[in-house]
Amino acid sequence: MFAPISTRSAGLGRQRTASWPRRVRTVATVAALGLLTQACSNAPRSPYTGPDPSDPAVPFPSTGYRSTVAPFTSRRPVEPRPWVDQNERVAPASKSDHSEH
Repeated sequence: MFAPISTRSAGLGRQRTASWPRRVRTVATVAALGLLTQACSNAPRSPYTGPDPSDPAVPFPSTGYRSTVAPFTSRRPVEPRPWVDQNERVAPASKSDHSEH
């Protein structure tokens, strides 16, 4: 009873292994054709939209001078001011100040 089952499964195994080299050969052929097709294509276009940058005769716009330290302000340490004066400068106006004006 088990003999037909074993022969049937053995036959199926041979079919799978027989088609495996054919599949590999097909994939290799498709890959080779793709590479050959890509090799025969045109060279990529130049990414430059203007004149050739390696040409020394090409005119270019003049550049102006801009200082890299122009907006500089000194941040050197200074002596501390009295804290009462500092506090008065940043304190909100009191209600009595508004009533006088």
